[in-house]
Amino acid sequence: MSDSISDAGSENSCLAAAPAGRFRGRLDEVRAWRGIRFAEAPTGGRRWRDPVAVAPVEGEIDARSFGPACPQQLNPAVPLGDDAVMDEDCLSLNVWAPVADDAGLLPVMVWIHGGAYTFGASSQPLFDATSLVRRGDVIVVTVNYRLGAFGFLDLAALVPDGGFDRNLALKDVLLALAWVRENISAFGGDPDRVTIFGESAGGGLVTTLLATPSAEGLFQRAIAQSSPASSVYGVERARSVAERFVAQLGIDIADAADAARALRDAPVAEVVSAAMAVYAAVPDADPGTLAFAPVIDGDLIPESPVVALRAGRGIRVPLLIGTNKDEASLFRFMKSPLIPITDDRIARMLDDMAADNPSVVPPTADQVHTAYEHARHRAVGLGIARDIGFRMPTIWIAEGHGAVADVWLYRFDHAAPFLRLIGLGATHATELPYLWGNLDGGPKDPTFRLGGRRAAQSISVAMQQRWTAFARGENPDADGATAWEPYRVEGADPVRATLVIDAHDTLVPDLDAPVRTAWGDEALTFR
Repeated sequence: MSDSISDAGSENSCLAAAPAGRFRGRLDEVRAWRGIRFAEAPTGGRRWRDPVAVAPVEGEIDARSFGPACPQQLNPAVPLGDDAVMDEDCLSLNVWAPVADDAGLLPVMVWIHGGAYTFGASSQPLFDATSLVRRGDVIVVTVNYRLGAFGFLDLAALVPDGGFDRNLALKDVLLALAWVRENISAFGGDPDRVTIFGESAGGGLVTTLLATPSAEGLFQRAIAQSSPASSVYGVERARSVAERFVAQLGIDIADAADAARALRDAPVAEVVSAAMAVYAAVPDADPGTLAFAPVIDGDLIPESPVVALRAGRGIRVPLLIGTNKDEASLFRFMKSPLIPITDDRIARMLDDMAADNPSVVPPTADQVHTAYEHARHRAVGLGIARDIGFRMPTIWIAEGHGAVADVWLYRFDHAAPFLRLIGLGATHATELPYLWGNLDGGPKDPTFRLGGRRAAQSISVAMQQRWTAFARGENPDADGATAWEPYRVEGADPVRATLVIDAHDTLVPDLDAPVRTAWGDEALTFR
């Protein structure tokens, strides 16, 4: 047992003595400390300002309940937890550790949740780390960061004298990682073996962190699941989003001081409402783009992350990265505006990308369609949306980052019979219950209504073994399963190896040859 952790005291509780304070957590199947504040409240005058590290606290801190989620519109697809509350004062993290820790300091996995940069929280029941911690013998940290307009709105260019900062959510995560580096040994974690991992927007933050020079040293490995890596834009596009937001609130920016005061005084509910209006309007006006995303500011983020990583200019740490086979079907099913799937909107997206990449020869529509010539007509749009939104950025990163560090590439293909029946398949985020070992989504979850739970449990075990082996610094292999070879463009066989995750994992050489040929080798982004 770590000298900094004591299980004495209150029944079913544990105490960790860290530089940041003495934290009273829960002792059950694992140890869990919840709602640990890592930053001062980003409220009032600190709204839209860089996060400020919280000072160490004297006395014992109750860390048995989750901290508030960042204010957001409730989304049935993203349940925050039965006891979840929302508050702008949301910058907290949670630590999960095994009960027995006699083996010394354990590897640490820091989870960055997804949700289109707008939804979600570390309190989501899906991200209960009990199973992952017990099976993998790792420390898991889950982090809250500012979302939507609170974390990704860039007012700095629009109101330059308003005292606003940018890339706030990314800075929140950087500050949380600094907290981990300084404090995690008190919870039994090794600060020199930190793996960041995230999915969707969380995966996007992972790939952005890989291209953030100041993040070097805060993590030693990275896992990016379904990262929208190319959805990071320049200051001009961010300014246009800010203009929409301010107009939605009805604030006049002619006087910077008055505008700044009005923005900071705006009620939380109005900020969320205005953000949701902009969230829907931006991808409608500019197909393929998001309203809220990290900003290429030339400082914290010097250049497009996918361009930097394609060129091998990222932080040189091992990377496990991949996507799901049917990413886009969820967005069609939910009638989401985020991904274009119709012919006209895809054509507009391609034209806009060509205009934003004048130095790159983009693929023609005919060239792109060669990758989907065997698909049903209505499935072509889903394939194009999946590949330009998720798969191709992932491949571009694997190709470039693999030249400077080891990369393991996967595609998650498994779908329970019910999900196949309704046409979702292995869609966006469906790998998450398998990774976290939380396959029971509650009484209303229909996933295993037609069977498939036994296969799911087997896949879950293997995924947890692979992900945690990677975090330990080992090859990401699982008991009795196919060995996973790194993705290499040149040299050792199999070339461009991709692990296809299903009931029985298979290693496929150059799985993505058709889409690589169709889309080309140069990363395409929006400016």
